Amino acid sequence: MSLSTTIETPAVKYEQPLGLFINNEFVKGSEGKTFETINPTNEKPITSVHEANEKDVDIAVAAARKAFEGAWSQVTPTERGRMLTKLADLFERDSDTLAAIEALDNGKAMTMAKLDVANAANCLRYYGGWADKITGQTIDTNPETLAYTRHEPIGVCGQIIPWNFPILMWAWKIGPAIAAGNTVVIKTAEQTPLSGLYAAKLIKEAGFPAGVVNVISGFGRVAGAAISSHMDIDKVAFTGSTLVGRTILQAAAKSNLKKVTLELGGKSPNIIFNDADIDNAIAWANFGIFFNHGQCCCAGSRLLVQEGIHDKFVARFKERAAQNKLGNPFAADTFQGPQVSQLQFDRIMEYINHGKKAGATVAIGGERHGNEGYFIQPTLFTDVTGDMKIAQEEIFGPVITVQKFKDEAEAIKIGNSTSYGLAAAVHTKDLNTAIRVSNALKAGTVWVNQYNMISYQAPFGGFKESGIGRELGSYALENYTQVKAVHYRLGDAPFS
Repeated sequence: MSLSTTIETPAVKYEQPLGLFINNEFVKGSEGKTFETINPTNEKPITSVHEANEKDVDIAVAAARKAFEGAWSQVTPTERGRMLTKLADLFERDSDTLAAIEALDNGKAMTMAKLDVANAANCLRYYGGWADKITGQTIDTNPETLAYTRHEPIGVCGQIIPWNFPILMWAWKIGPAIAAGNTVVIKTAEQTPLSGLYAAKLIKEAGFPAGVVNVISGFGRVAGAAISSHMDIDKVAFTGSTLVGRTILQAAAKSNLKKVTLELGGKSPNIIFNDADIDNAIAWANFGIFFNHGQCCCAGSRLLVQEGIHDKFVARFKERAAQNKLGNPFAADTFQGPQVSQLQFDRIMEYINHGKKAGATVAIGGERHGNEGYFIQPTLFTDVTGDMKIAQEEIFGPVITVQKFKDEAEAIKIGNSTSYGLAAAVHTKDLNTAIRVSNALKAGTVWVNQYNMISYQAPFGGFKESGIGRELGSYALENYTQVKAVHYRLGDAPFS
């Protein structure tokens, strides 16, 4: 099998890399195996890419280690920043191609994919600006000693990204790791390998030395497991399910006790108070759950509505959800495309069926959309109780539950009643209510009178079982540096 192929999408025709990107070259997997990536819109294969196994991970890690201890260690912070900024420029230059790949391989609406690419470029540029601004401290310990700290790169970082935001998560992981001076082995999701491989060829064009960024395609149970347990990887970062996150944490502990950051699942409450601007709240609630087809870790999948406006709100929300345009991701008016895979489609439908059997009412949706592709209707469940599976577990699809609450205390209690703590939102015109409830919710991100507005300048991560550590902002750099204290003796030894 060749290392590239020409792919024609409804938007662009381009050359797609297929190999593993190791040491600045696309190469075949050591076993010569390939696997198909499927178009979720029509359920047909797009192409096949080379599959990485444990040996390929070893090769990529060796290349990353050699670069970290060699050429990359001599690159100045300013030059690291220049490379990241150049990479951002290349993302913008090829934005139409990257967005088309996302729409083809992931199924997300082209309009949304273009936003992902723009945000990915902005993220890379942001961390390019941080590269020469990572500083330590001088500490006054005593007159005879100069004490100072250095924030040094950790080393070789293994990064495992999900399928729901392939190119955006690629940038979220690469940006802070490279800004801090690390080298990277990043594994794309097996469902969506194409955009990460295309971005890999831009790494070389941006001027990165060989081995600094290595991009491999493979399965979590093989390549992902090899990264998690590798004895020469110093840090692993993972975005995905809580179940897999536990496995990665265990593997890291059982190997070389590598540092770990995990951005995991969510079951986020979207709380609507009686005094909320209903039109605004409905628009954000709709976007909060149905954006990216519900395949969003921080999706506002639990709608909590105060009893004074509950019935009116639910009726209006049903009308708004019914207006969402489902269909071909490349159509200009499409908002919701297909779920990413047959497996994901089946899981979501299983949750929908479980909700029906548990006694919840399907107010809208609840069925497959069309006869081709992994499309699911926007679905709203009413008559939901807090102990139902659909109210406790992450569905990761276009499914939202609604629960009624009496007062602020009950809203907070219900909001905090799951094992997750990734995000939440509060809709109210009362500033005091907004602040009190935001402070009381156990969530890493709380939005007020909006939803799903993530910025690369602000930290993102979870409380409880939603993860460890933070992505984005200056906080992400803390996960990619280690602090060294240096004590320099200025005077004579006091004990001579």
